[in-house]
Amino acid sequence: MTKQLRKLLTAGALMLAGSLLFLQCKTESKVNQEGPARRWSLEQANTWGGNNLWVSGCNFQPSSAINQIEMWMGETFDAERIDKELGWAQELGFNAMRVYLSSVVWTNDPDGMKQRMDQYLTISASHGIRTIFVIFDDCWNPESYYGKQPEPKPGVHNSGWVQDPSVSLRKDTVTLFPILKKYVQDIVLRFKDDERILLWDLYNEPGNSGHGIESLPLLKNAFKWAREINPSQPLSAGIWYFGTVELNRFQLANSDIVTYHNYSDRWNHQLWIDFLKIYGRPMICTEYMARRNNSRFENIMPLLKDNNVGAINWGFVSGKTNTIFAWDEPKPDVKEPKLWFHDIYRQDKTPFDQKEIDLIKKINGVE
Repeated sequence: MTKQLRKLLTAGALMLAGSLLFLQCKTESKVNQEGPARRWSLEQANTWGGNNLWVSGCNFQPSSAINQIEMWMGETFDAERIDKELGWAQELGFNAMRVYLSSVVWTNDPDGMKQRMDQYLTISASHGIRTIFVIFDDCWNPESYYGKQPEPKPGVHNSGWVQDPSVSLRKDTVTLFPILKKYVQDIVLRFKDDERILLWDLYNEPGNSGHGIESLPLLKNAFKWAREINPSQPLSAGIWYFGTVELNRFQLANSDIVTYHNYSDRWNHQLWIDFLKIYGRPMICTEYMARRNNSRFENIMPLLKDNNVGAINWGFVSGKTNTIFAWDEPKPDVKEPKLWFHDIYRQDKTPFDQKEIDLIKKINGVE
């Protein structure tokens, strides 16, 4: 099979999948709209899109934190570093950051976490940056705990990142779900009308780490719990893998704004954009940029800008998450790979590639 034929077959399959999902979502959306609040109408979603600047930014984790817990615990919340690194983001013209929350920290210190969230939002807003908060996550280590977090494993991508909630807790949903409901509603209620928040990203990559369809009940409840609060900001959960059809169907039928992840090249990424546009809603790519995979600033960021799709790349300042190393290529004997996988800056602010800095500034309209 020729490379061109493979591309044509892939394009056809992706477009067919998109069309089928669109038809299924139109049919099911009426069922999913019941309750105290409903998914935003197309008019409401596009009014929101028209009232906001083109979204440009990063997934942000301060370089001093290995995971969500270390970022948000009172003992390790690093306001000084957050302020410094978000200042660098402002210089690049970024106007949004995607930030993961932690149910572990909330469970142990709910008031403290909300205070630190407010502090973070104050710092972020001072740099002209709005926030996309992520609530649940199916990626990386299955178990988590409150307290001092592990040190990074040399050369290992996201060695300390944790799924939220922990996998062991998911076996008893009768006990877990009331706790998570209180968590979601406490957080969303506190910030439901806060203009510093751009979007609530309710669930990162549901079904990942082998969970598959088992993540659907929590996904459904995440939307239900947040809808009951009816925040002024839109709700979403990003598409990341088209093999999880039932999850995709629910996500697209219930998200106010279409969000998605794509770490592939320009050709593949354009395909995703083309069929997700079927839904007629504002779009944000909430994860992209893996240099080894030919998802780079120079070929993807202009594509997103040209299609009026928000651009949120993975990684900003290289730190404890070790995301300069690839997902599947641990290099324990290497301090820094020749080709960074993610991230833009070192902790002394020297960039991986000055040409990328110049390009980002140009696309963001920074002189």
